[in-house]
Amino acid sequence: MSTSLEMQNIQKFYGPLHVVKDFNLHIKPGEFVTFLGPSGSGKTTALKMIAGFETPTSGDIFLDGRSIVDLPAYERGIGMVFQNYALFPHMTVAENVAFPLTVRKASRQEAEEKVTRALHLVKMDQYKARYPNQLSGGQQQRIALARAIVFNPSILLMDEPLGALDRNLREHMKIEIMRIQKQLNMTVVFVTHDQDEALTMSDRIAVINEGQLVQVDDSRTLYGRPKNRFVASFVGESNIIPCRVDSVDDAAGRVTVAGAVPGLAQLSGQSKGDQGWIFIRPENVEISARLPSSDLPNTLDGVVENALFLGEMTRYLVRCGEETITVKRQNSGQPHFAGGTPVTVCWKAEDCTVLN
Repeated sequence: MSTSLEMQNIQKFYGPLHVVKDFNLHIKPGEFVTFLGPSGSGKTTALKMIAGFETPTSGDIFLDGRSIVDLPAYERGIGMVFQNYALFPHMTVAENVAFPLTVRKASRQEAEEKVTRALHLVKMDQYKARYPNQLSGGQQQRIALARAIVFNPSILLMDEPLGALDRNLREHMKIEIMRIQKQLNMTVVFVTHDQDEALTMSDRIAVINEGQLVQVDDSRTLYGRPKNRFVASFVGESNIIPCRVDSVDDAAGRVTVAGAVPGLAQLSGQSKGDQGWIFIRPENVEISARLPSSDLPNTLDGVVENALFLGEMTRYLVRCGEETITVKRQNSGQPHFAGGTPVTVCWKAEDCTVLN
């Protein structure tokens, strides 16, 4: 079922509004790629152009090396799952799932066999005679997924498919979608603004901002090595602190953090004298009772503003002069710092990067 997808220099204008810019992306057969970005970033417009619901202003789209940009949506062989399920209320579950086969004029026997197989795959065999209004939200989403895959599509597109579900159901459906994708070896393009969905489910994540692809990487690289401040702040929780590069030694450098504190950090192409931003994840920041005055790099004195218990860990907000540093610390065997406690925070040079 899997196929490759390539978008070459895709541009999309709505009048003077440039909503998708210089979009170049190659997706391998069987790959699960997520378009991740804030509302209005252009990710759904990009998905609609793949589906055939929107036409690019310029550029080309290829499935397995074949241009589809001039093909109508119904000739592209693409499956689509919408956020609102888009099930027909007057049709039974079986009739809803069979609909793509009906419009393709499949024989009755073939349709019955494929509907049975699709419903079995999403674990909804026993619901085939029910109507959508007799199903829960999670069950409706499973039926929408069965309908999208019943005709063996060349690629599956999913537009915010979990957005209407509660948290527990969303977690369960994430696992189910991943299971089905692997079982069928499908190529999937998944749109979301939820970073947890993207990090959990994807082989690669395409971060989109203001119509542009900002970074395309696997989850670990995206989380640990963002290319700029937008990616660092949008994907996961981050500390982003102003700094100045004082000297450069290969890929590392000496920096001045928050205007006065000496530091060491990994660089990402900066030169001596450049202004930038230290990027450090909260789980990589150490917190301790206030230390005697120290000249150690990447060390700031502060006061705990807030300590939020999260079960297995505590999230601290520490006020350090003009900056607020977020710290996440495991609770097991660790001292607790209440609000108002003077503390010292620090981090290792290898755990922080200077971003532009």
